[in-house]
Amino acid sequence: MKWYKFIMSETSFSSSVVVKSTPSAIFEVWKWIQSGLETNNFSQNDIFAVHLALEEAFTNAVKHGNRKDSAKKVKIDYLVDLDKIEVTMIDEGEGFDPEDVPDPRYGENLYKTEGRGLLLMRSYMDVVEFNERGNRVSMVKYKEERHRNTKVRAKNANQPIQGNC
Repeated sequence: MKWYKFIMSETSFSSSVVVKSTPSAIFEVWKWIQSGLETNNFSQNDIFAVHLALEEAFTNAVKHGNRKDSAKKVKIDYLVDLDKIEVTMIDEGEGFDPEDVPDPRYGENLYKTEGRGLLLMRSYMDVVEFNERGNRVSMVKYKEERHRNTKVRAKNANQPIQGNC
């Protein structure tokens, strides 16, 4: 594992790391991310969501992107701050079009034992975006209470504000 940079402030943790394209390589990176999430008081629901999405994205990078070639690498950039985590993962594969991946909730895909990674990533993260080539995924998860408050404000945007401001 090669750490390019690790920056830590009182409330912000960021790093850029390149790891071997092996399934176990994500564990050390997860420890650092988990520590940042816990330090910034993310809920257990948020920590679970990020962990699941990170593992799914990494599994896709290793299995589909780098075709299980352990000589290839996966680059992971992350930033954990007070109200969100941002993760970008880049593999050395040829890429893919995420719109070509069938929805695993319908038809013949319903009973397949794989193909749920993108669905889970999109379900548990607030933002999931791929580059045009399809070998880089960027994900964002907002802290649960911040996101919940944003939804309430948006829902009540046309109602007058009550109470002291």
